[in-house]
Amino acid sequence: MSLCCCSTAAGRGFLLPSILLSQRHLPRHPLLNLRTTAAVAPAAAAASISSLSAQQQRQVSVYVEALLDWNQRMNLTAVTDEAEVMTRHVEDSLAVLAPLERAYRARSTAGGRGTDGVSLIDVGSGAGLPGLILAVVRPSWRFTLLESMKKRCTFLEHATEAMGLSNVDVVCDRAENVGQSLDYREAYDIAAARAVAELKVLEYCLPLVRVGGLFIAAKGHDPHEEIKNAKSAVKKLGASMLELCNVESMGPHGQRTAVIYFKERATPRKYPRLPGTPSKMPL
Repeated sequence: MSLCCCSTAAGRGFLLPSILLSQRHLPRHPLLNLRTTAAVAPAAAAASISSLSAQQQRQVSVYVEALLDWNQRMNLTAVTDEAEVMTRHVEDSLAVLAPLERAYRARSTAGGRGTDGVSLIDVGSGAGLPGLILAVVRPSWRFTLLESMKKRCTFLEHATEAMGLSNVDVVCDRAENVGQSLDYREAYDIAAARAVAELKVLEYCLPLVRVGGLFIAAKGHDPHEEIKNAKSAVKKLGASMLELCNVESMGPHGQRTAVIYFKERATPRKYPRLPGTPSKMPL
């Protein structure tokens, strides 16, 4: 993702600087005809590789090298070119930071809560995206990478150590189990899920978010029908959609959408349902 145009569900968007590429502007337009009382916030400065310190740039380089090396032995990414990894994975991960931080400051810092010490869980972390990249640029945050496949967890542990990150924990388990654990349930300020197929992942993510926290999902180029169909499920899980971020992507469709949800109240205890139960969320 290189350009982010965020909007509340009721209003027009605003533009953030491009990442790694020269600055461009996309037309602003409402994405969904949904009602909300939220106001459009001023644009925030996006993170970029060039804005990182020399140490942070080295950490990113170590990650890319490890990803491409381990990808020869296991399926971590379909992207095998270093330059593409930087644009389609690193840039893509950095792109969500500015709108996420702005939304967090606007809705989740009441009572004097700042952004230092924010806890974020990356659900279905896979190759560590966006968690590992965000951990580099926000060293004061605490990150949990949740992944169910042992081989990928081994890579995540290796990458965390190689990058010299002290703010990352790897949890190898299913989200259904973790969401019912008292150690993790409603323990995080933010949950993130990147490249998820369906918004049914809401059932796995929202139970992990504290009341007053956020969930951000990176979606495809046209998620409007999916978002509309998930509206009832979102309400059952204790949340509401806060805003959409229309972002230009290096992928085949040239556009992706980041969807940000706000956790308004506690999730009913029965969610997430344990493995083996029907996965369809009642709407």
